[in-house]
Amino acid sequence: MGSMNIAVTASGWTRPERNEVNLFAEMGLPAPLVKKLVAMGIDEPTPIQTHAIPYALDGNDVMGLAQTGTGKTAAFGLPLLAQLMEMHGKPEPKTVRSLILAPTRELAGQIRDALMPLVKDTPIKIGVVVGGASINAQIKRLERGTDVLVATPGRLLDLLDRRALRLDAARFLVLDEADQMLDLGFIHALRKIAGLLPAERQTMLFSATMPKQMEEIAASYLTHPKRVQVSPPGKAVDKIEQSIHFIAKAEKPNLLIELLGKHRDELALVFGRTKHGSDKLAKKLEAVGFSVAAIHGNKSQGQRERALKAFRDGQVKVLVATDVAARGLDIPDVKHVYNFDLPNVPENYVHRIGRTARAGRDGMAVAFCAPDEMGELKDIQKVMGISIPVASGRPWERMEEPSKPKGRGGPRRRSGGKPGNPANAENKPGGGRPNRRRRNKSPRKAA
Repeated sequence: MGSMNIAVTASGWTRPERNEVNLFAEMGLPAPLVKKLVAMGIDEPTPIQTHAIPYALDGNDVMGLAQTGTGKTAAFGLPLLAQLMEMHGKPEPKTVRSLILAPTRELAGQIRDALMPLVKDTPIKIGVVVGGASINAQIKRLERGTDVLVATPGRLLDLLDRRALRLDAARFLVLDEADQMLDLGFIHALRKIAGLLPAERQTMLFSATMPKQMEEIAASYLTHPKRVQVSPPGKAVDKIEQSIHFIAKAEKPNLLIELLGKHRDELALVFGRTKHGSDKLAKKLEAVGFSVAAIHGNKSQGQRERALKAFRDGQVKVLVATDVAARGLDIPDVKHVYNFDLPNVPENYVHRIGRTARAGRDGMAVAFCAPDEMGELKDIQKVMGISIPVASGRPWERMEEPSKPKGRGGPRRRSGGKPGNPANAENKPGGGRPNRRRRNKSPRKAA
């Protein structure tokens, strides 16, 4: 073989030029996995895969910081499957060889869908357990033993309480979108679940942001982890064109209808803050002729899956969603993201707009800001380190806070729902603006 230019990456392995050697094979992935990747048209790793896979193959614990859409699933899935391929025999009944925890049903399903082509024609079995599906059917499937179990924390705890499975044989633990699991109040669930796995295991944690509590989680569950980071937390994808409209709350639907009308044939994702508000907005858009669906925590698993399939297939052009339902969605053809309501947690803005400009495509992210959302906007711009370009209107003056509650219902809530009605809030009890100190409350089992 002739001479070959090489480059040493941050992870320490020598990378030949792409035309000379398959980079996945050079990392040490087994030939059957590399062959499947090539058949799928994947022959070059993304940055997060470049750095994380060699560490994981060496048996290290890994803490990965990267936005969704950067190839995180393969970054932990490929080394996980590579090591499982070296194990002999079948898992014992009701045991799990590896556990992948995800915050939402949709993300759990996407992880399974991403890994399934890689285990085709192998004895490795992948299972999924999430809320909203038949628990009895899940119990029956778990009886045979599972190589890779993808689970949401709430349903997993239900199954553990019913003694449907054991985690004492698990060799691998993956926490995906770990910051979102904290946001949803799964901290106690994580502690309980991790305590049921052997101390001798490999743990990989992936997160888009690194709040202080995440550092504590990493210190508790990871042993001398290798930290890999491909972009600073809070940095949005460079190919997203962002803009903001300063507009009265009552005028938001009309502006949205006007903007959506300019690209009726392109997929658009619209984020609302509450379940009730998202349903109401979807009905309003449908009434004026848009093909639209809504997903949120009150929708059944079947309803959510049908809506997502219709959106992914292009039968539905507009999907109205809340943060909980849309976290981790991977639909490459989404061209437009609308922040109809600004999120209470600034990092969620980054996750929302990351639903577009995926797989090298361009995308547009449009935000609406009402007078009572200026605080959220300032927090978002602080986290991102930029000022979002203004498309229309002028920044609102800071609103005066009422000195004391007026009347029995108190001041009008900022959630966009009915005043004093906590049932409208998607993420937290107590209204649309969550109290961040309440993240340690017991986990929601609806995931």
